[in-house]
Amino acid sequence: MSTVARTDADAAPGEDGGVGTDASPAPHGADSHDLIRVHGARENNLKNVSVEIPKRRLTVFTGVSGSGKSSLVFDTIAAESQRLINETYSAFVQGFMPTLARPDVDVLEGLTTAIIVDQQRMGADPRSTVGTATDANAMLRILFSRLGRPHIGSPKAFSFNVASISGAGAVTVERGGKTVKERRSFSITGGMCPRCEGRGRVSDIDLTRLYDDSKSLAEGALAVPGYKSGGWNHRLYSESGLYDPAKPIREFTETELHDFLYREPTRMKIAGINMTYEGLVPRIQKSMLSKDREAMQPHIREFVDRAVTFTLCPDCGGTRLSEAARSSKINGVSIADACAMQISDLAEWVRGLDEPSVAPLLTNLRDTLDSFVEIGLGYLSLERPAGTLSGGEAQRVKMVRHLGSALTDVTYVFDEPTTGLHPHDIQRMNELLLRLRDKGNTVLVVEHKPEVIAIADHVVDLGPGAGTAGGGVCFEGTVEGLRAGGTVTGRHLDDRARPKEAVRKPTGVLEIRGATANNLRDVDVDIPLGVLVVVTGVAGSGKSSLLHGSLPAGAGVVSVDQAPIRGSRRSNPATYTGLLEPIRKAFAKVNGVKPALFSANSEGACPNCNGAGVVYTDLAMMAGVATTCEECEGKRFEASVLEYHLGGRDISEVLAMPVSEAEEFFATGEARTPAAHRILQRLSDVGLGYLTLGQPLTTLSGGERQRLKLATHMAEKGGVYVLDEPTTGLHLADVEQLLGLLDRLVDSGKSVVVIEHHQAVMAHADWIIDLGPGAGHDGGRVVYEGTPADLITTRPTLTGEHLAKYVGA
Repeated sequence: MSTVARTDADAAPGEDGGVGTDASPAPHGADSHDLIRVHGARENNLKNVSVEIPKRRLTVFTGVSGSGKSSLVFDTIAAESQRLINETYSAFVQGFMPTLARPDVDVLEGLTTAIIVDQQRMGADPRSTVGTATDANAMLRILFSRLGRPHIGSPKAFSFNVASISGAGAVTVERGGKTVKERRSFSITGGMCPRCEGRGRVSDIDLTRLYDDSKSLAEGALAVPGYKSGGWNHRLYSESGLYDPAKPIREFTETELHDFLYREPTRMKIAGINMTYEGLVPRIQKSMLSKDREAMQPHIREFVDRAVTFTLCPDCGGTRLSEAARSSKINGVSIADACAMQISDLAEWVRGLDEPSVAPLLTNLRDTLDSFVEIGLGYLSLERPAGTLSGGEAQRVKMVRHLGSALTDVTYVFDEPTTGLHPHDIQRMNELLLRLRDKGNTVLVVEHKPEVIAIADHVVDLGPGAGTAGGGVCFEGTVEGLRAGGTVTGRHLDDRARPKEAVRKPTGVLEIRGATANNLRDVDVDIPLGVLVVVTGVAGSGKSSLLHGSLPAGAGVVSVDQAPIRGSRRSNPATYTGLLEPIRKAFAKVNGVKPALFSANSEGACPNCNGAGVVYTDLAMMAGVATTCEECEGKRFEASVLEYHLGGRDISEVLAMPVSEAEEFFATGEARTPAAHRILQRLSDVGLGYLTLGQPLTTLSGGERQRLKLATHMAEKGGVYVLDEPTTGLHLADVEQLLGLLDRLVDSGKSVVVIEHHQAVMAHADWIIDLGPGAGHDGGRVVYEGTPADLITTRPTLTGEHLAKYVGA
């Protein structure tokens, strides 16, 4: 056996060839990429921001609302990650994907695949449910098509989105050089209820709201908005020749009434013009009822609310499914019964099924349903329409599909995952975030809650202010460092509100009797008026059902819910709040011209960019390019319009003003406009003094939109304000300002009822109504009514325990 002497040159990597040394091997080059580096980020209001974010750690981004958190996390890091992934596909495939522009940033290094879990509401399509949005329904349909008795067909037979259709006819085929005609037939068995077309509800139009049958068309019988005498909509009916326009509608024959109300579309000449005549009812259904209610103009929405009633479909009982789909059962349970069960109960039912032939499917379905329970959504049912979920619920439903994922080393990006969560539920959310991190993922969270900031490995605090006063990094480091750092977030991190010494006395009560909406159990409760009332309880306990679904009609209630603001890039705070109207009139009056000139969406628009301020160039599968318009230099108005002044300013300069400056500008002097000043005062009251009047709505943060909506509703005439989680998206420092606003509203004689989980708001209340004790069928009862001080002293509920802990009692 020969031996080979080893020289230093033969030493293994990492060894020095010396005798008795214990040097560890050098780290592998691939392990050195442990940071996401951002340099020179300028997206939205970011001011050349540079940060280094550790990978495989939990990083929380904090800062006041509008400080640039979403711009950095979503619009820069996550957007670039998604764009780079999209670029790996062929140009053909990219043509079908959303195009993403490259963020305005100098360097982005160390990115990994980003999975974005944001608070965008789920599609409000009437056929979209929790089950369809999470694939739980797809698995249930396969299960019933395999095990359901009697067997009625494939999974499509259990889908309320697939209609049953059949057909037959001749087809022409080329075969062996000859053309042969063959008879073919086909049929698809779907599960859609034919009456309601899978919607679960049918709309009924109250004909007495459409017309006054004692009048004739000539006398103006039609009561539909836009159908005034002389207009084309009115002439279509009065000059159709199918009936006498001078005859009262109640005297129409059966045929005439059918032609007037239900006639199929028919081409005919009316007033010498070829037009399509159609019965009044189908015409209104197409023109008004097919639109999203929120997108309607206020007067049309009011008419639709009066004229249309929605009731459960009598054929399917609201299950959306055909009789055949409901008849097939597993152990006496149909798919409609399964979808109506609370998810926690459904998970138990699935666990009881033992069928080796579908074992992988049952395992998958069990895991999905268990994820719902684990994430705190066990109280939902799969049939719940997706559009009725709150922002926080929608975000957690999106989380369900990621919990059991085998992916590691990806970046999860969360947008305030604790929105809509009771302090009791926040602990569970924290455990989930840590679990995702511990699997080797990078977790980025935009958040305001101290409980979440406390578990962070790394904190990035943006600010110091909002809008143009923000966009910088105030602090980077550990939570302890943040506390000692002296930033706005650091100073407010340990803020604790105290209950009031003396609470206000109610001036009356608003009675709710026998409330049974959703999971409420015959609830009787008196809501005190003239005071600040907080309705609280764990997520799913029935708070929204009590206030949005059970308040008596005509009680003068102004409701500010969490529905998102709709607005294009042409919409801005001035157009949304109605502020532009008095401003245009003031400009027109002083200059002796018409108001339409001072609208960038009307006559005053720059002809080159049509009033958008930028020119968009579409580059197919590549990101479109937006360049500032050369004609108006981004001012959006025609040059001649900018020659007209009010108080020494042109219209573009006024729209560039922040709210606080505009409030002074319209208060005195030539520009004094009381109507505009009132709206600006409300915007200042809700803490939006830094917003510019012309800033596109699409660039506002979630918290800013919520407060903009609140400012708009404050103008409405009503004695009772119902606010749904107004602290959503608000920084700890902004919560103080919100409490001041709520106090001012109450002191001005209004009654304010707030659905809220934030302990500072609870402690500040005059009266608390606590629902529970649990969620879903474990909730729906009033478990406490009284003052915050008594709740802290007696601690009869989960809320009481958490509130006592919060105030340090």
